[in-house]
Amino acid sequence: MTTEHVLDDRPHLNAPVRRMANKVPEVTVYFWIIKVLTTGMGETASDYLAHRLGPVPAVGLGGLGLVASLVLQFAVRRYVAWIYWTAIVMVSVFGTMAADVLHAGLGVPYALSTPLFMVALAAVFAVWYTRERTLSIHAVNTRRRETFYWAAVLATFALGTAAGDLSASLGLGYLGSAVLFAVAICIPALAHRAGFLGPVTAFWSAYVITRPLGASIADWMALPHSRGGLDWGLGPVTLSWTVAILGFVAYLAVSHRDVQSDATAA
Repeated sequence: MTTEHVLDDRPHLNAPVRRMANKVPEVTVYFWIIKVLTTGMGETASDYLAHRLGPVPAVGLGGLGLVASLVLQFAVRRYVAWIYWTAIVMVSVFGTMAADVLHAGLGVPYALSTPLFMVALAAVFAVWYTRERTLSIHAVNTRRRETFYWAAVLATFALGTAAGDLSASLGLGYLGSAVLFAVAICIPALAHRAGFLGPVTAFWSAYVITRPLGASIADWMALPHSRGGLDWGLGPVTLSWTVAILGFVAYLAVSHRDVQSDATAA
């Protein structure tokens, strides 16, 4: 690691900042596949734990898992595939629980929690950009930027959970919601290719949509016929998606196909 000065006209930001290797993966097709898988697995795992343990113990266990995974993620000095994706899984599980607690536990309707989480995400982005002048995942190379990154990730998961449940409750059902979000996730990609949307905005827009997309597919597979699902069960769907995640992450850990180069992470 090297120590560099951040050139900024605000005196309090001109202090030396400790740089480190970029702590997030390169955005490849594997990134998006695993991201969708983790969102679906987080949805069904959260529901499974809540049914088996009860809401309060499940939230407590999910919170402990999230804290432990983030402590490990912050402790390492570089991107490590299994550590990073473990943290993403725990954010998915706990983010789902946070949205569900607001709705089921506190009676907050999805029509209200969705804009609330949207405001929370916008606030994270506003503070992040004000402090760092970038929201790029290719520049997550200081402790402060890493903190902003994970705050944004947690907010996107909570927002995506609420948005997905909102669409399902409006009569689309889980399969209809999955189709809706599959179409929606193509919009920022196409807008970026056409030059209408910058890469950072396109990335975070798609990132938010992966949450309701994966959750809608997993719910459709797991939930009973009476709720518009295939009735495969929460446990089997959680297990099968976990196995798929482990397979992809193991491949990346060995191949290093998603490790950002020094030039990319500058």
